[in-house]
Amino acid sequence: MVGNLRKVAYLTRRGRRRVDLSHPARSPLGSTVVNCVVYRDGVRQPESVSVEEAVRQVRKHRDGFVWLGLHEPGEEQIAGVAELFGLHPLAVEDAVHAHQRPKVEQYGDVLFSVLKTVTYVEHTELTATSEVVDTGEIMVFTGPDFVVTVRHGRHGSLGPLREELEAEPEQLAKGPSAVLHAIADHVVDEYVTVADSVQNDIEQVETDVFSPHSPRNADAGRIYQLKRELLELKRAVVPLALPLDRLGTEPRNCLDKEIQAYFRDVSDHLTRVTEQVHAFDALLDSILQAHLAQVTVGQNEDMRKITSWAAIVAVPTMVCGVYGMNFDHMPELRWRFGYPLVLGVITAACFVIHRGFRRNGWL
Repeated sequence: MVGNLRKVAYLTRRGRRRVDLSHPARSPLGSTVVNCVVYRDGVRQPESVSVEEAVRQVRKHRDGFVWLGLHEPGEEQIAGVAELFGLHPLAVEDAVHAHQRPKVEQYGDVLFSVLKTVTYVEHTELTATSEVVDTGEIMVFTGPDFVVTVRHGRHGSLGPLREELEAEPEQLAKGPSAVLHAIADHVVDEYVTVADSVQNDIEQVETDVFSPHSPRNADAGRIYQLKRELLELKRAVVPLALPLDRLGTEPRNCLDKEIQAYFRDVSDHLTRVTEQVHAFDALLDSILQAHLAQVTVGQNEDMRKITSWAAIVAVPTMVCGVYGMNFDHMPELRWRFGYPLVLGVITAACFVIHRGFRRNGWL
């Protein structure tokens, strides 16, 4: 419930109603090429043109830039784009095959950036098999007059982000570096949202572990699964720190100097999430250790109870064993009150032992 309220508040802060412009059904260019738009002075040009025509117009007038969006292209689909924009083969290979570590690489006047996207998977109840975090990737080629984004995964659509940028033409007029900053800021904002939602799961697990009514063996699987999902988030968040720091501090011809200050702000937000993820990891370790200690204590209590009852049962077993040997010359065998006396001795001995164990807290 708290996680849902936080998400609503987060979307409200973003201001505008989000429309998924990158959905294939809204794209006139097909499922691989999500969108191709020309921007001049931060304003989206209304005409719909092919990728080749868009590049020709921009380079002919030496004004504006092209933003081309691709979704999971194959080698054949991206080959023509790579040739048109002059993309480096190594970067193109990374963009096609994905599963890359977050990084920033410079190839001539083209900057190649890899960002891991994450989303929180909603679930009614956290179990030992629940999926909590889902990841994807966004590759961004930033050139003097173009931005090529390659997205992998079912989430991380850039359509809403494109719409928000178009509502701020002054920022978009700063060129392709403004788009790169907006994407990085959008990705890190999603890190914050996912981290807050994961925190709710951790707090719930922590509450259950220390609840006296919680089943003893029900939490270990959930804790371990949550640690695995947190590791998935950690792989996306932590490696991005160095690339963002480089974008904000190292001078680059393809980046607007004013935009670099914005990257430093994004880096600060990422630092907060990184510290939060490390704290979550340490907290889950503590919760797991506490749970294992509880299990050990519970097992010791069980063994103590079993041992106590075994000691109580040992008294009638020993007495009955002695008198069950049926020797002719055993005392009290012929006595009328021998049988009641033995039963009384057994009962009294068991009562005294039971009372002693109860007083010591063993039963």
